[in-house]
Amino acid sequence: MVNLSVDFCGVSFRNPTVLASGVWGVTAAALRNVVAHGAGGVTTKSIWMKENIGHRNPTMFGTEHYFLNAVGLSDAGIEKAKEETFSEYNKEKPAPIIANVVASSIDDFGEIAARIEECNPDLIEVNIACPNVEDSHGKPFSCSSADAAKVTEIVKKRVKNTPVIIKLTPNVANIGEIAKACVDKGADGFCAINTLFGMGIDINMRQPILTNKSGGLSGPGIKPAAVKAVWEIYRATGLPIIGTGGILTGEDVLEIMMAGARLVGMGTMVYYRGVEGFGLVVKEMEEWCKKNGVKNIEEIIGVAHKA
Repeated sequence: MVNLSVDFCGVSFRNPTVLASGVWGVTAAALRNVVAHGAGGVTTKSIWMKENIGHRNPTMFGTEHYFLNAVGLSDAGIEKAKEETFSEYNKEKPAPIIANVVASSIDDFGEIAARIEECNPDLIEVNIACPNVEDSHGKPFSCSSADAAKVTEIVKKRVKNTPVIIKLTPNVANIGEIAKACVDKGADGFCAINTLFGMGIDINMRQPILTNKSGGLSGPGIKPAAVKAVWEIYRATGLPIIGTGGILTGEDVLEIMMAGARLVGMGTMVYYRGVEGFGLVVKEMEEWCKKNGVKNIEEIIGVAHKA
């Protein structure tokens, strides 16, 4: 037998696969269904303090090569999340749950993090890809070492006992530098990557496909960017990383773990392989490990750095 269990900031996962934020992360029943199909853990959709409407349809578009979305981080707010997600999921929790939180100001990040800790998540994932309303140019927190560090600092001051994971964007010149700035303020780990920027145009309608014009680019085409980002964060910090972006197969999971990921998030994989894909990915990992003499998945984490 292959031991696929991993420890992430003191939290045990039966295997490294987790549902990434933004996919099916609304109700407890949906999250349990993901675990029943093989996922080692789940992540909620991005949770705001109050309801956020998001963008008008169409908000999503996919091909065999990539997926575009401009949902706009729609969410009903923390009170709804407490009621529909955490209170029910934690009654019979089949696997660890990661709470993804988002805000548009530094103080709001501290408040939402403190409130979400009351829901008893296993990890708190701080999504700093949202534009900073306090910045004169509305630049996302994750694009600035100083802003990323400030968010990390205030969240760590407000959160008492739960590990804090900072979710970083690849749309920067030096992701390792930003990660180190977060470490200096107490970050316990990272999630990488958030989506790239992308756009699609309907050549028959002669106009952008998405109402928002542009959106987040995910899917198999962005995997090399995700692997590189995880590699750089691991090399810069050595802290635990949730690697996500373009992961569809067991081989993809193994690749990004060799770059330094300890957990691996999958979102658009569900679009391509269905929720059953989690179980298939785990099986593919097991088969590779058996063929290559790997008895414990911990053996491969960051192994490419030793080559």
